Amino acid sequence: MTRHKFNVGKWLPSDQEFQDKWVKTVLKEAEAEENQKLLPPVQELKDLIDNNHYIWNLFQMMFDEIPLKDVDTPAGTPQVRDVHQLLLVLNHIIQHAPKFNTTGLVGTPINAVLDYPMGTKAGYVVFNNPKVNEKMKGILDYWGKYLQSSDSSYVLNTSKNGWLSPYALQEMAKEAKGDNFQKIFACRSSELDQKLGFTSWDDFFTRVFNPGIRPVASPQDDDVIVNACESAPYRVAHDLPLKAKFWIKGQPYSLMDLLHNDPWTAKFEGGTLYQAFLSALSYHRWNSPVSGKIVKAYNLPGSYYGEALSQGFENPRGADPVAANDSQAFLTSTATRAVIFIQADNPKIGLMGFIAVGMGDVSNNEITVRVGQHVQKGEQLGMFHFGGSTHVLLFRPEVKLSFNLHGQTPGLDTVNIKVRDEIARVK
Repeated sequence: MTRHKFNVGKWLPSDQEFQDKWVKTVLKEAEAEENQKLLPPVQELKDLIDNNHYIWNLFQMMFDEIPLKDVDTPAGTPQVRDVHQLLLVLNHIIQHAPKFNTTGLVGTPINAVLDYPMGTKAGYVVFNNPKVNEKMKGILDYWGKYLQSSDSSYVLNTSKNGWLSPYALQEMAKEAKGDNFQKIFACRSSELDQKLGFTSWDDFFTRVFNPGIRPVASPQDDDVIVNACESAPYRVAHDLPLKAKFWIKGQPYSLMDLLHNDPWTAKFEGGTLYQAFLSALSYHRWNSPVSGKIVKAYNLPGSYYGEALSQGFENPRGADPVAANDSQAFLTSTATRAVIFIQADNPKIGLMGFIAVGMGDVSNNEITVRVGQHVQKGEQLGMFHFGGSTHVLLFRPEVKLSFNLHGQTPGLDTVNIKVRDEIARVK
């Protein structure tokens, strides 16, 4: 398998041994709190498992199917081995903010704990079950509120595990193709002991660029389409089918599932799709790829920890060590997502779609535009609040595009293209 300097998107560490030790440490901390009452959303998940025999069986099977001995990928023996341990760990994680560390385990601690269970056959069923996902959303929403509170700002410090340490600031600046964090990102204070003016971990996570740092490419040329997120190109697909078996190994895109049977789905049959993924260290807001009018915008429920069955332990090459990075196409049809339709000012583009997809530890894809609003190319559409993420641009078959991916071939080893930079041109 291709080895990456960091696991894709820097959501999980390239060092699997570190991840195993981290999970073991979290489990030990959680077990020390064993007598603590479960938080309401975790208790609701426990009640669902205890009172639904079918779901109870699935969770037991899921843990039984995890290999007992080391496997090729993921490597190492998992420490969370049963439902009781899982509930304790979830209860612990959602009372803390993510710490920075040099291996890259910075954004999705729940995803890290579920890395092994997600790769099993039973895990595939569990994490695509609507009742389970309803409870996982409750857990993530609870955690999200905590991360938006001032209590979560304690990780904004200069220690080695703090987000304001010299190394962390350097890495985030480097990811943004710069060398000074405060020159790149808007900070309300220049003082580190004032947390640079950020009020919570989520406030820091959703930070914005300073004016002029990300200019809009060719603002007067409507033939130029710009990058909607600070993201790395994952896939370009043409001649999109209306319906496909999105769960099979090749992970074809299924428009009916991607758009959840939206009445406008057929308009994109035979069209073109562009998908790219975001880094944990990057800018997490969405910007309009074109100038035009917002004609429809809504959120879709979905899975929070699903991965393609073909990328789990059934894969002859071994399970995806960074579930669910190898499942990004699959997730466009299954994960929680936000859909925004834009009627472009350029008649050669016309109706197009932007879809924000939550990959792991994401429950809130926040849309900040309203139907009827006119947006300029590069103007904000919304944001991810935490977790791993990917996004899609969708074009009708009449639109003929020439992509500019800045010398890169789409895949898992690409690097970020700046937000608002050119990614395509209408022929």
